[in-house]
Amino acid sequence: MSFCIENETETELPFDMQDVAERIMEAVMEMEGCPYETCVNLLLTDNEGIRAYNREYRGIDRETDVLSFPNIAFAQAGDFSPAEACEAEHFDPDSGELMLGDIVISVDRVQSQAREYGHSELREFAFLTAHSLFHLCGYDHMEEGEAAVMEAKQEAVLEKIGITRK
Repeated sequence: MSFCIENETETELPFDMQDVAERIMEAVMEMEGCPYETCVNLLLTDNEGIRAYNREYRGIDRETDVLSFPNIAFAQAGDFSPAEACEAEHFDPDSGELMLGDIVISVDRVQSQAREYGHSELREFAFLTAHSLFHLCGYDHMEEGEAAVMEAKQEAVLEKIGITRK
């Protein structure tokens, strides 16, 4: 399992982002029963940067807190079997890891949303990372039922690794 983090900002968050991201990824992959070692790329940017990515890749000209770019087209959330059908596209030839996709997080939003919601930056970063990892596993929240499933999974992962709102 590998989580590659690149920070294109000057901002450093007051915790070990690599450790937190890896613990969340391990918990999500275990919860989903992923049979593979996995890798994810995480880019930390600012509000201006995430707005540019949102505009370029989604055609939405506004900032957001997190963007997810899955590498696998899931027919059913959490079913990793489509990855096997096209190994060259989904598995890293050097490490053999399943390449789940890319995550972009706005550090500005981590800080502002932590203040807004009254919890730590650690909790906000962990929440956004878990949220995005579930997107990379094929989950969505466009409909009420989907949102409830995704929210329950996110909370269960954060509870499991001991990062709660308290």
